Amino acid sequence: MWWNSYASATVQSTAKNFIRSSDSAFTHTYRAYIKTTECGELKLRFWCSNLVDSTWADGSESSANLIGGTWKIESAYIADGGRLPDGSVVEGTQVPVTFDSSVARLVMPGEQFWSDAARINIPKDHYLAYSWTVTTLSAGVSFPYNTEGPLVSAYDAPGHAAGQISADGFQQSGNCLFLPDFIGCEREAAKRIAFLGDSITQGVRTRPDAYEFWVARIAEGLGSENSVWNLGSGWARAYDAATNKAWLSKAKLNDEVVIALGVNDIGTTGRSASQLLGDLQTIVSSLKGSHNEMSVILCTVPTFNFTEEQELVWRIVNQAIRSRAITGVDRIFDIAEVLSQEAPRDNLLIPEYMSNEFDAHPNGEAGAAVALAFLAWYGMGDD
Repeated sequence: MWWNSYASATVQSTAKNFIRSSDSAFTHTYRAYIKTTECGELKLRFWCSNLVDSTWADGSESSANLIGGTWKIESAYIADGGRLPDGSVVEGTQVPVTFDSSVARLVMPGEQFWSDAARINIPKDHYLAYSWTVTTLSAGVSFPYNTEGPLVSAYDAPGHAAGQISADGFQQSGNCLFLPDFIGCEREAAKRIAFLGDSITQGVRTRPDAYEFWVARIAEGLGSENSVWNLGSGWARAYDAATNKAWLSKAKLNDEVVIALGVNDIGTTGRSASQLLGDLQTIVSSLKGSHNEMSVILCTVPTFNFTEEQELVWRIVNQAIRSRAITGVDRIFDIAEVLSQEAPRDNLLIPEYMSNEFDAHPNGEAGAAVALAFLAWYGMGDD
């Protein structure tokens, strides 16, 4: 398996929580700018999955494990995106991405596949630009992607523009990040660590291109001997992962998985404490059963300014997590303690950590606090 020699090349999440649906067939180009964890000469491979990972909103438009339609990759390129992600790429740096030695590839419903290896030089403080032109073959559903407040600069253009150097015709994408599911760099990694969570893990509401969310800051602190794959996905629930299909299968490919789920189960779907705890147990048991070396870290459920019945469920679940009611967990990280106000107002996020006065998504300051606490706790080797 290629997984054995390729580690995640970015801490930006590329999890899929939505699926494209259109009234007619179309050809369109998508270009995104990613900060890579390594710089210099890189050997990259890209893995794609034509499946939705997690549920969006109330699930009426997109839900976990939906199968993508039939679509075609017309061409794909990587390039030095320069220091400014403005829609253009550095001339002379474009490298075609091929699939079984072909520039084009027909993607079938539910299919998963690798690209060939591609070599590129990305100077320090420059972005990797990934561009691809895709064609849908009919009306209806086609490719899965991530929709949420953008965390990286992404652009799109009508027609065949993947090989284009300039930004002409490109416009900033509106809540659409369409990338391969795994951007891998060939290198030896002492440990592959996945962070499985919702928008809080993904980093939603932090500043675009700033990489100031807690998973990004933790990855920087862990150093190059570890690789981090961010599987955070906006609106995701524990029961999405508990289906043990598309999303959780990605987590199983790692040596260690950090689980930070439950906010949307409580706040969006109103699940009970017993239901959420049951889903968390299923996730942990599935991960531990995937291979003997698997290590699982379970986070308490971050507060999302829960009140009344939701607060009660949140308290019951976190008490159970802290008392190790979920069997198979190797370690517990109390992220709620870092983000919460002092008791008895610990159901509320520290005001300075809120994205704005109405939004309880943790901001960059909160990301720094969580990362500092996690790294100190992680190195101690106990809870």
